[in-house]
Amino acid sequence: MTLSLTVSDEVRALVPGFTHVTVEAHGLVGGPSTDASAALLDDAARRLAVRLAGRAPHEDPHMAAWRTAYTAFGAKPSRTRNSAEALARRALTDAGLPRINLLVDLYNAVSVAHLIPVGGEDIDRIEGGMRLVRARGDEEFVTAAGGEETVEHPEPGEVVWRDGLGVTCRRWNWRQGPRTRLDEDTVSGIFLLESLEPMPVAEVETAAAELAELLAKFSPGAEITIAGADGG
Repeated sequence: MTLSLTVSDEVRALVPGFTHVTVEAHGLVGGPSTDASAALLDDAARRLAVRLAGRAPHEDPHMAAWRTAYTAFGAKPSRTRNSAEALARRALTDAGLPRINLLVDLYNAVSVAHLIPVGGEDIDRIEGGMRLVRARGDEEFVTAAGGEETVEHPEPGEVVWRDGLGVTCRRWNWRQGPRTRLDEDTVSGIFLLESLEPMPVAEVETAAAELAELLAKFSPGAEITIAGADGG
């Protein structure tokens, strides 16, 4: 691994049982969504429906654990859902999952199929390492509103991912900023799979292996490394 990721003691204390597995890839071949990536998203939606067996996404024990975690740092989980629950809700609608670009489609498919929040960041756009921390409230989160760049600040105590320049993702894994997201020109990416008890660590590792296989399939020759589960 060439990019360091750390979890602060404050976050570990707030939400015991948090685990993350990372997939780092160099030599990626990006581009727009394809028929193949769209098919993966459709298949993921089918796998999700089987997994839920008629339940709503928030009724899944793993999604319920994320709702509890969001509540612990002051977020309203029914309004600001974790990324996996938000995608799962879209997957079950007639419209289905959005097609973003090839790399995002791949990790979204894995997220939905396994009901695990998965994020992707462009390594070349990250300043220093990434840290999961509780915000002071004065950090900058650069996003877009109405087509124009705007700066937000997280709430004090909010759990955020950040790098040396500012916040890269607000409310843990709710909203990613445009600065570091994967696009059609990305060649080096870090993919983060995040889970809470009661999800078995083995399932997170299985999902990470599936994502690594997909990245290798769509980017032949890419250098891909999986970093094992990091508890906390």
